[in-house]
Amino acid sequence: MPFAPTARISVAPLLALALALSGCAATDTADDSGAAAKESKNSAATGHAVREPRANDPFDYQLGGAYDPPEGVRTVIRDRTAAPDPDPGIYNICYINAYQTQPDAVAWWRQNHPDLLLRDADGAAVIDEDWAEPLLDISSDERRDRLAGIVGGWIDGCADRGFDAVEADNLDSYLRSDGLLDRADAAAFAERLAEHAHRAGLAIGQKNAAEMTGTGDGIGFDFAVAEECARYEECDAYAAAYDDKVLVIEYRRADFTVACREWGDRLSVVLRDRDVVPAGEPGHVNARC
Repeated sequence: MPFAPTARISVAPLLALALALSGCAATDTADDSGAAAKESKNSAATGHAVREPRANDPFDYQLGGAYDPPEGVRTVIRDRTAAPDPDPGIYNICYINAYQTQPDAVAWWRQNHPDLLLRDADGAAVIDEDWAEPLLDISSDERRDRLAGIVGGWIDGCADRGFDAVEADNLDSYLRSDGLLDRADAAAFAERLAEHAHRAGLAIGQKNAAEMTGTGDGIGFDFAVAEECARYEECDAYAAAYDDKVLVIEYRRADFTVACREWGDRLSVVLRDRDVVPAGEPGHVNARC
């Protein structure tokens, strides 16, 4: 559950077993114009304006497990299930896998919402093979509404725990859908999630999908989380779309060096190991510009 999409350990050999466990019990997995724009993002519940992250604040990416933020870090991203609760005094972003389901949650989805898993013409679940994650079916308004109710519950949980924002992962899952989903489906679902996050008083970030940065304002995204944008020469697209409110994660030191040289004075950049393991564990890598 707590691993980033480009940092998770592949568990494809376990997927067939997971897909067969349809009778398993549910787990906790289920469970000026600028001023006008900010005004529109006020929480209906609290009346408080959504607080966006600040550009170029030092940040850390802790999806492999929570630990004390390194000295000077002002923004932290952690999984929605991570313990302990968010650190007071810093900007806390809550990771949710919004468009795919974690491998250890497949049985829950099959038992409770089997029709919300995307399926091909033969009825087989469509899988992101890199991480053995079945895709959620966002192909219709009815399914998007139902899924938004489930994922919206996770967003509410993030707000209740004291997070400031959410990172909704796998916006680009339509590219792995064998043509069953398209960009419009992804954007339509993202609009629902953004609206829910803002009602809960949370900002929401676009995760990857540089090709969709032009749709960010229409969807309602407030910032971006971009993995390896220096490696793939995409940082400029995110920076332009979100006024430099971009959190960059690089996994190769050479790319980190480029990111720092070209973007370190404008964007928040961190170097992490691909397994994003917690501090103190073997293989932990963590550096900022």
